[in-house]
Amino acid sequence: MTKRHISLPLAAEEGVRAFIDEVDERLSGEEDTCDVVQDVLVDLYGDREAYERWQAGEDVSNAERVRLQGYDPCNSTLESEYYAEKDEEKFKRSKHLQWLWRQFDATPMADNVEFALRFRQMLADHLFEEAGENLRLFKGITMTYGHNIRVGDNTVVHDDVHLDDRGELTIGNRVSISDGVHLYSHDHDIVDQTAVKNFHTVVEDDARVTYDAMVRAGCRVGENSVVGARSVVQGDVPAHHVAVGTPAKSVKIKPGWEDEAEPLEAGGENRQAEREIPYDLPEGVDVFDEFGRDFESSN
Repeated sequence: MTKRHISLPLAAEEGVRAFIDEVDERLSGEEDTCDVVQDVLVDLYGDREAYERWQAGEDVSNAERVRLQGYDPCNSTLESEYYAEKDEEKFKRSKHLQWLWRQFDATPMADNVEFALRFRQMLADHLFEEAGENLRLFKGITMTYGHNIRVGDNTVVHDDVHLDDRGELTIGNRVSISDGVHLYSHDHDIVDQTAVKNFHTVVEDDARVTYDAMVRAGCRVGENSVVGARSVVQGDVPAHHVAVGTPAKSVKIKPGWEDEAEPLEAGGENRQAEREIPYDLPEGVDVFDEFGRDFESSN
């Protein structure tokens, strides 16, 4: 899509740059990440006065206390925190960064596109396994961990996209991920829902995954391909193919690429097994079935 360059007024630009640089420097330094996140959120939400009163031991209401405690990611839990196989060491830091990302997106500043894109780029540089240059990461993006995501240069991820990196997720250069897309890297057993397998899911360079589509775990969306709106990708999409439907099927080859592309019949191949990421649960982890089911007694 053709875009035009837009600049903030000078005073606004100076403020944005100073704030982002300050947070970036603090996250890169020796300070505890949890402390940095808490401090930044207190100021973003304009709660410094109440926070200082609370820290000084003055009385605050129960509602104020819960709100002020909530700026500290160590006082919160995320859904992925309950996943038994997660890497505890990586999650210690990624949880704090993800908390800052999510809470920033709940502020009015998240709608200031110029500010928000640059702030999220800075956070991605700290959170993702690899974050390319000139990323455009829009509002409402959620992720499982963040630390298993690799993204190339000049990629755009639009509003309300879910990046599931319970396994691994690789997104190439110049990729377009439209609003409401879900990219998955884990799958559940059809009988025992608690049995989870993790996979490496790949979206290659110049691919487009359009509105509200879903890419299932372990699939590869090939270079320069297109996944149609609201499609469900359950197998590989070859390079230069256009795949649509549920399940997604290759229906055409992009004009001009006919000589390089595989035939349409090659689309939809399930190669999930090749991309499985085995794991072992940590010793002594206390597990539970959130549905309270007992499969042994039901057989």
